[in-house]
Parts: sequence; C-alpha cells; structure tokens
Amino acid sequence: MGAANKVPGVSGGIVALVGGFYEELIFSFQRLNLKALKLLVSGRFKSFWIYINGRFLIILFGGVIMSYFSVSLLLDYALKSNEAMVLGAFFGMIIASLFLIIKQVNFWEKTTVLILSIGLILGLTISYARPISENDQLLFVFFCGIISVSGMTIPGLSGSFLLLVLGNYNLLLVDSVNAVFKILTNILIGNFEPLNDPILGRLVIIMLVFGLGSVLGLILFSNVIKWVLKIYPKHTLAAIIGFITGTLRLVWPWKTKIFSYDEYGKMIKNSVGNPEVASYKYTFPDLSTLEAYGVITAILVGVGLLFLIDYYDKKRNDKEIRASRKEY
Repeated sequence: MGAANKVPGVSGGIVALVGGFYEELIFSFQRLNLKALKLLVSGRFKSFWIYINGRFLIILFGGVIMSYFSVSLLLDYALKSNEAMVLGAFFGMIIASLFLIIKQVNFWEKTTVLILSIGLILGLTISYARPISENDQLLFVFFCGIISVSGMTIPGLSGSFLLLVLGNYNLLLVDSVNAVFKILTNILIGNFEPLNDPILGRLVIIMLVFGLGSVLGLILFSNVIKWVLKIYPKHTLAAIIGFITGTLRLVWPWKTKIFSYDEYGKMIKNSVGNPEVASYKYTFPDLSTLEAYGVITAILVGVGLLFLIDYYDKKRNDKEIRASRKEY
C-alpha cells in the first residue's frame, strides 16, 4: 500500500481490496477515535492495543513507512533522469484506473451523469487554471496531508495524484522523505552534521506537519467517506471519475517546464532550493524520435500493471467463491 500511495493514479484502497483486507482496514482506522485516546491516556495499554486492532495497524504502517523511504529514492532518481518516462507510466496507470472504476458505475442514471459532469468541470477548471506552484507553507502542507490519505480509504482515488494537482508531490513525497532518510542514516553512523543543514531541517519540519495532517485525514476519511460510499457508492465513484478525467492534462508526459524569473532575469527558487515552475508548454509526441516511443512504452506498462492488479483481484475472488461453494 505504501508503494501504491506514492504512485499517482494508483489507489492504496485498490491494493487493500485486492489483498482482501479492505474491511479490516476501514474498521481499524475508525477505531482511532476519542475512546482509543482515553484508553491510552488512562494507561490501559492492552485494552488500547486490542481496541485499535494494533497488530494489524503496526504491520500495515510498518510496510507503508518502509516503502515510502525505498520507493522515494527510486522516484527521485527517475524524475531527475527522465521525467517524461515517469509521467508516461503515471499517465498509463491513471487511464487504466479510470477504466476499472467506470465498470462499477451505471451511467444511464441522470443523477450519476450530472455528478460526473460536475466532477469533470471541476477537474478541467483546475487543469486549465494557472498551475499551482509548489507551496511549502505549513498550513497548506497540513491540508495536503489531510488530502493525501484519501487514496487509502477510497478505492480508485489516488492521494498522490491529488498532490500532483496541488503542486506538492515532489516536495512532500520525494524531497521531504529523502531529507528524513538522509538525516536518519547519518545519525545511525554517528554523523550529526546534517542536523545543522537549514534546508534539511526545513524539510523535516514539513514532513512532520504533513504527517500530522495525514493522521487527521485518516480519521476523518475513514469515518465520513465510508458512510458516503455506503449510501451513494455510484455517485461518489462518478464524481471521482469526472474529476480525474478533467485533470489528466496535468500528468501529460509531453510537456516542458517554464520557470519563474524575477525582474532581474534571475530564476526564482522556493525555500528548499527548487526552481519555481510558472507554467507548462504542452506538445504532441514527436514520433520521429526514440524518446517518444519510450514514453509510449511507459504508458503501456502503466496500463498493463493496473490490469494485472485487476486480474489478480478477479482470480482471488473466484478462488474464494469456489472455496465457499465447497464448504457449503
């Protein structure tokens, strides 16, 4: 799930469904409430552990944290070496995710089509508006944390994709994670010099605020979204489909960054030293180049990966049905 949550277009909730632990996931998240806090504060640790399904959560979050650090390093390298290929894979995954979600919705209902249209208009509005620049203001980072965990509780919705839309994907899931990893690895070998680095220090603070927002979002989404999906499942999925379709332009792989410059012609950089992107120039692939076919291949690989996950899900469900029939 940690790996899935870091890849735009892939939902951790889908992984939970495929793995067969989605219901336990939502149940455990809902137990992170005031009653759990009272048990913890009163020193009833065993009761607290049982109440929140602690064994499940520690295994889950252990895997998520491990993959966040490992996958982040790979993404950092990939984005710097060939961003178009990475975006191509993301684009393919998102296309496949949309196709898989569409199959779950009855589009002949008027209200479903209306809600899909609203989601599409909202997505297009965001897509064609001035691109959201990377924003390291702590209040906005906290908000991003709340939004990013939506993919863990809503199958089909990618929290990482929303971070791309909000302009903070690299800051929060690559730069900040790598900064924490660098500091921890240096501390383990007895080197405390990185602690004096102001940029690394700022990124660690950003990561902590992002984490706090994620915890709050996890509690909110696990309670509210489950109710919405239960009462209005098709309408919710239709809104997700419309929104993601409308914002697909933002992950189009054939685009060139246009950076911001001040009045003196000097490139503007944010607080962690990254150039600030003012806008993008979108183009069609030049089919006379090998790079274009490389990106197209990456798109197909992204599509294939999602369909493999779906195939595994169907295969697992078929086995469960056959097993239940034998038992009957």
